[in-house]
Amino acid sequence: MSDSFYTIDEISEIVSGKLFINALSENKITDLLTDSRNINHAAGSLFFAIKGERQDGSRFIEDLFNLGVRNFIITEYSPNLQSLKANFIVVEDSLASLQILTAAHRKRFSIPVIGITGSNGKTIVKEWIYQLLRVDKNIVRSPKSYNSQIGVPLSVWRMHDDHQLAIFEAGISHPDEMHKLEEIIRPTIGIFTNIGTAHDENFKNEEQKIKEKLKLFSGTDVLIYCKDYLSLQKEIEAFTFDSPKIKLFAWSRRSRADLQVGRITRNGNETEIQAVFENNFINIRIPFTDDASIENAILCWVLLLAMGYLHETIRERMLFLSPVAMRLEMKTGINNCSV
Repeated sequence: MSDSFYTIDEISEIVSGKLFINALSENKITDLLTDSRNINHAAGSLFFAIKGERQDGSRFIEDLFNLGVRNFIITEYSPNLQSLKANFIVVEDSLASLQILTAAHRKRFSIPVIGITGSNGKTIVKEWIYQLLRVDKNIVRSPKSYNSQIGVPLSVWRMHDDHQLAIFEAGISHPDEMHKLEEIIRPTIGIFTNIGTAHDENFKNEEQKIKEKLKLFSGTDVLIYCKDYLSLQKEIEAFTFDSPKIKLFAWSRRSRADLQVGRITRNGNETEIQAVFENNFINIRIPFTDDASIENAILCWVLLLAMGYLHETIRERMLFLSPVAMRLEMKTGINNCSV
């Protein structure tokens, strides 16, 4: 394969499906669909008929066919589909096939990949990193808050040969979900934003939730986090004891850390943050004053320091961070739906 796209035959082999060819199969697959309302390029689209408890994506196959889609992944090749001049890959689990395909796609790239998880701030941190680094690099990132079992594969599929850096966020709401996202993202740099009460009801305790989220970073080279979340610090110490190759790069206001944050001064619509890094006093200013934005900005600060950016460059760029529109977010709903 010489480019970032695949034929239906190649995809069938990757997902170990049974292929039924009823239409031209030379077209490259450029778009992956899980929602019948999001068609951009019908001829190059592959629709995954994902089945949930109350909704079955196969109900929309004929509608999509009428709109020009000719490639589908399904779990049952029913008689009514045989008359359609379209191509079908039959698999056991359409969602699993989506994840397998995009995990294979990810393996084709050796660029740095930043993986972000945590209870809050994932999308803001991702977008601010993009704002800070887009001057230097061609970046692919998760659109909006695509961080679910469906959103992550659709994000990673956006990786192309001309990208120099990838930034993907990953969210889980139940145990045994993160290892699937780790296989798709395979981050080389990890950021754990914080730990809070989101999705507490689906985990036995906070310890279990942190351990599940940390699975995203099992193959990372560097893990960035805040030491002031004591439960997080405890679990990260245990996690990296078993994975000593992971370099920890932390910030803190309370204890010794790579970036030791000191005085935080709010002045009008700006905040100045002072810190010590490698025995030198440094500082940044950001155009925000709320606690969440300050914490998110510090994580971005630590990342750029870990990547070797000069303090003067970081300081200049931090001042021009802009708000992130959060009105359109991708959230995981029931029955394998996204809202």
